[in-house]
Amino acid sequence: MLKDFEEYLQNNPIKVNSFHPFFEDSINKMLGVGGKRFRPLLLLSVVKAVDDRLLQNAYDAALAVECLHTYSLIHDDLPCMDDSPLRRGHPTLHTIFGDAAAVLAGDALNTHAFHLLSNAKLSDKTKIELIKILSRDGGTYGMVLGQAIDLFFEQKKLSLDELKFLHIHKTAKLIAASLAMGAVIADAKTDLVEKLYDFGIKLGLFFQVRDDLLDALSSEEKEGKKVQSDGAKNSFVNLLGVDGAKSEFESLKIQLSATIDEFEPKLSTALFTVCDRYFVEVTK
Repeated sequence: MLKDFEEYLQNNPIKVNSFHPFFEDSINKMLGVGGKRFRPLLLLSVVKAVDDRLLQNAYDAALAVECLHTYSLIHDDLPCMDDSPLRRGHPTLHTIFGDAAAVLAGDALNTHAFHLLSNAKLSDKTKIELIKILSRDGGTYGMVLGQAIDLFFEQKKLSLDELKFLHIHKTAKLIAASLAMGAVIADAKTDLVEKLYDFGIKLGLFFQVRDDLLDALSSEEKEGKKVQSDGAKNSFVNLLGVDGAKSEFESLKIQLSATIDEFEPKLSTALFTVCDRYFVEVTK
């Protein structure tokens, strides 16, 4: 499915009729250099498992999620935030085009996500629900709030509950939204949408604990981005230590595996297929 999504993305670049020398390139560059594609794959996997007849109609929504996620990475890497020179194994946009162009590329991807959703080949009712979910969890009530907390409380130690609140909003809600959006596209029952969303919140926390461990233990070459960069941040490693973060990692993995087993077999298999590679223990 990853190969199909990459092909879809390459065949549907953002086209801008303009005499600006690099605006179009700046928008498409970070979107096109790859990455895990974790969020769109979750969305597409749910659609395929619940009602594969709607899979082809779901690609615009999957791309919308990836656009919103990529905008957040572009902004996160800016000098006023994490000041990172590398992302997805490539130079960050502000190092290529300058800070202002990177900000505008992120802005463009943010709004383009909703352009994609509003023009998707789905019913109006479905499109409205997708826009509700993504705008809620990608913005004021989700990712942007989490980012604001993350930046403001650098150098200030948070409690474990506060740390989880931060990362539920900054990371987990967009992952949960991806799963819920897949269920909405497939016209799943409300209880399944809610169960997938709740699973996504826990999955997002697990993903963040894993990311914090990788920052502490992995290398820039492996991760394609700056590592050992969380010294001033509220991370699970900084709060719990490496051993404590590993314990949290294992605990969440066990809970996630148990929850995946509760879904019907086709959906359970689809979720394991996407998530299993991330369940491997993080080591040096």
